[in-house]
Amino acid sequence: MNRRQGWPVTLQDGPVALRPLRLRDAAALRETRGRNESWLRPWEPTYPEMPLRSDGLTQYAAMLQSIRREARQGLSMPWAITYDGVFAGQLTVGAIVWGSSRSAQVGYWIDQVYAGRSITPVAVALAVDHSFFRVGLHRIEANVRPENRASRRVMTKLGFRDEGVRRRQLHIDGAWRDHICYALTAEEVPRGVLRRWKGDSSPGSALRPQGPNSGEDPRGRARNHHGSG
Repeated sequence: MNRRQGWPVTLQDGPVALRPLRLRDAAALRETRGRNESWLRPWEPTYPEMPLRSDGLTQYAAMLQSIRREARQGLSMPWAITYDGVFAGQLTVGAIVWGSSRSAQVGYWIDQVYAGRSITPVAVALAVDHSFFRVGLHRIEANVRPENRASRRVMTKLGFRDEGVRRRQLHIDGAWRDHICYALTAEEVPRGVLRRWKGDSSPGSALRPQGPNSGEDPRGRARNHHGSG
């Protein structure tokens, strides 16, 4: 099996797009995450290698190099979320397991400036549809803190099932935090998540990949959490 089937790729629906993270995104990551420190802190796992605020680019560049290796190994698909071509956040389908499982976890964070515009559900739907119907994954999970109502609404909108609480799953904001596990399998969305959510009954898929190998470098980070959406 080609573990990099369907990667790197750029996906788009209207003004919302997912493109592979690039090394030159280090500056945008530093600026956006620093500006959104208080917005992201309650939901961000403790990642010493990618702080919410840092004056230099070294840590971000090192993080991007590390997740580029993960993508080359077929373990993650890390995208930048853009809106009208402007960097707006990050989404990764990560922790990919092949073999008889073919499962993964989706996580994201979004710039507060862009919250409330339905960017996150579109981005998640694009990523999940691509994972199911182009890459060949079977199950996608998303783990969300019970207090994160915005991300829980995203999961509900897109039809993810609530599979219960995972106790003290991740270290976030100074403590081990519970998470609700949401999940979806390919059989549950035969026409695609994006089409189902939008109620699109027209022929053809709403997923519009910009070529299976768009020329972008496969760079991003496997994440198993949700930021504010």
